[in-house]
Amino acid sequence: MLAFRKVRRKLRMGTICSPNTSGTKTLEVCNADWMASLPSHLHNVPLSNLAIPGSHDSFSYWVDEKSPVGPDQTPAIKRLARISFVKKVMKKWSVTQNLTFREQLDAGIRYFDLRVSSKPGDADQEIYFIHGLFGIRVWDGLMEIDSFLTQHPQEIVFLDFNHFYAMDEAHHKRLILRIQEAFGSKLCSACSVESMTLRNLWEKKCQVLIFYHCPFYKQYPFLWPGKKIPAPWANTTSVRKLILFLETTLSERPPHGSFHVSQAILTPRVKTIARGLVGGLKNTLVHRNLPAILDWVKTQKPGAMGVNIITSDFVDLVDFATTVIELNDLLQEDRALAKC
Repeated sequence: MLAFRKVRRKLRMGTICSPNTSGTKTLEVCNADWMASLPSHLHNVPLSNLAIPGSHDSFSYWVDEKSPVGPDQTPAIKRLARISFVKKVMKKWSVTQNLTFREQLDAGIRYFDLRVSSKPGDADQEIYFIHGLFGIRVWDGLMEIDSFLTQHPQEIVFLDFNHFYAMDEAHHKRLILRIQEAFGSKLCSACSVESMTLRNLWEKKCQVLIFYHCPFYKQYPFLWPGKKIPAPWANTTSVRKLILFLETTLSERPPHGSFHVSQAILTPRVKTIARGLVGGLKNTLVHRNLPAILDWVKTQKPGAMGVNIITSDFVDLVDFATTVIELNDLLQEDRALAKC
């Protein structure tokens, strides 16, 4: 059955992604329009009941080892980082993705986990992505996403701003203004989660849901509170413990009123980093465990009490996005069974 669904989706999409220039794995089938390609009966299903692929620390495909260590790090790490070798090691453990925003979008990723910060000594109050080391400017990332959305008007994205560092009120206002400037009328005002269906969003020409884990969300109608998109974190290096955690948090998921993020990721401990110092996150922890995590994903089912958004590190290492997208075919199968 799974093989049949894969063939059907390839026929439905019918598009080959162009090879990326970053030297990473070339994507076989392009999922750039997978939401537009869903069967019509799913157009009225709340997005909270669909299976949606996402990425963890989505922006961290590039970090600047020449910049200062980020304010998200401890004073001890900042002192150690004065040694150039330490920053090279930090980079190996800070990078959690290979693909750029555009490449992730083409692959089918629709949820983005975003952590942002001001940069010490930066007089223009610019905001950057951050994960131990500084990434690209937030503005550049937003423009890349907006360009994709303009070319694919039926695709919807979730931008989850969940960590803020070294940001005062002026920084928040600048970031929110940047969000407005980037997306304009594409922004979706916060309202009932259950009303967020593809059909409703298409009719309104809205494509972007912004979640803002800071009280400033109350001042802007297009900012959704962070509590509307809980993302429980297992904080473990064990695949067995991770899967148990994912199953438990899904069983506790409220059936209405919020989206739900299943973070299918492993988190290194200090001793994990010490053992794989030079290998980095991908080679030490992700590469050998991602297939087992993907096997768990394949057993899941979307719906009010099932999976919704599933995130992963290095989404290109396995057929992650397509596997998650194909879970929506189970909703179609349920409909067919109900008619029998």
